[in-house]
Amino acid sequence: MKKTNKTADGTSFFGVTIRSTINILTDALGHPQHYQNTGEDKVNVEWICETENGNVVTIYDWREHRTIGVDEEIEFHLGGHNKLNTIEGKIELDTIPV
Repeated sequence: MKKTNKTADGTSFFGVTIRSTINILTDALGHPQHYQNTGEDKVNVEWICETENGNVVTIYDWREHRTIGVDEEIEFHLGGHNKLNTIEGKIELDTIPV
């Protein structure tokens, strides 16, 4: 899994999540493409990535409505063009130590 410049248009949430921290994901994926950790919007932080097979997967917090501590473990949603893409993303992300 790596960050990508591909568009995330058309991606959706299919019920697939991971538990991690902003710092762990940043160490693994680099700085998020969206970072406004104020709690004022539905999403504070988001990465747009692609799997080893080239499928787009987004990783984002959802409706925390608060500032998230960078070392605080929370549930992140995975978005994709279909559920199989998000499952593929989760499998690749599961190799990241928590």
